[in-house]
Amino acid sequence: MNLRVALIASARFPIREPFAGGLEAHTWWLAHVLRKRGHHVELFAAPGSDPALGARALPVRRPRLSDAARSDISMPSAMWMEEHHAYLGLMLDLARDGEHRFDVVHNNSLHHLPVAMASALRVPMVTTLHTPPTPWLESAITVQDNCPVTFTAVSSFTAGAWQATVPAARVVRNGIDTDFWKPGPGGGDLVWTGRLVPEKAPHLAIEAARTAGVPLRVAGPISNRAYFREQIAPLLGQGVRYIGHLDRLGLVELLGSASAALVTPGWDEPYGLVVAEALACGTPVCGFDRGALSEILTPDCGLLALPGDVEALAELIPRATKLDRRDARRRAEQFCSLDRTADAYTDLYEEVAR
Repeated sequence: MNLRVALIASARFPIREPFAGGLEAHTWWLAHVLRKRGHHVELFAAPGSDPALGARALPVRRPRLSDAARSDISMPSAMWMEEHHAYLGLMLDLARDGEHRFDVVHNNSLHHLPVAMASALRVPMVTTLHTPPTPWLESAITVQDNCPVTFTAVSSFTAGAWQATVPAARVVRNGIDTDFWKPGPGGGDLVWTGRLVPEKAPHLAIEAARTAGVPLRVAGPISNRAYFREQIAPLLGQGVRYIGHLDRLGLVELLGSASAALVTPGWDEPYGLVVAEALACGTPVCGFDRGALSEILTPDCGLLALPGDVEALAELIPRATKLDRRDARRRAEQFCSLDRTADAYTDLYEEVAR
């Protein structure tokens, strides 16, 4: 059954390489695999998204507000207003005639308006929960007596975090294309990949690598410049290098050459796409036991220290580098494949469409 899917993505970051984060990467891969399977996918995303995905730009534009409105004490940031208008315009458009164009709407964004306005649609909606509960999204769900949305969560941990608000969220884990993320020879420096922000805590990875006396390469977008300037830049040198914001091919080469990947969340990681990418490249993982990391890793492909314990993490690094790379790759193939993700979403789309 070929399906017509409206895939709602981020209005803030384009769905294109190099990806702004795991959410954008996941959206790109999901759209790609669904189209490859013959489904019609219309991706609603920020301007500048990959045209090969048939993306339609969300109408991100500044609202026309009077000087009085702009100067009011309740005026939020310009970016908040632009995102609000983008999703409001999209939902009003889908409410007009979405049922004639689509079989299902998949809300893969973090914004609350698609959920808040779902009852205005005459086409079913699936929403993926990518984060712990947020006040805007939680209120959009609870304000409705019978929220008409089918929810999925990217891990059992995330489903549990939403249990009080969404008791029946299905777990559909994010997946990666194991044909693209190929194993490499390993044996090189440690690596840390991801967004350089406090909640990902790359500064703790640097401290652990330096304590262990092992060189570290750090890659990813500088999403918080103040954090990078104050807590990362001063730690560079002496075996620690920041090598920039890499595209997919660059990440495959980097991860495949590493002896181990450090993953150091400073928050409860909802899934951990960087873990799956490292494993697919045959690279064992060494990190903090926060959020969903323990769902992905097994002792033969990754080792976890207590959250924030840099000394314990440093002690695990030599052991992690000796784990069998074939076991890491096997875990990715069995647990993290994009085909499993696509199968689960396709089955769900067909179910709600009926």
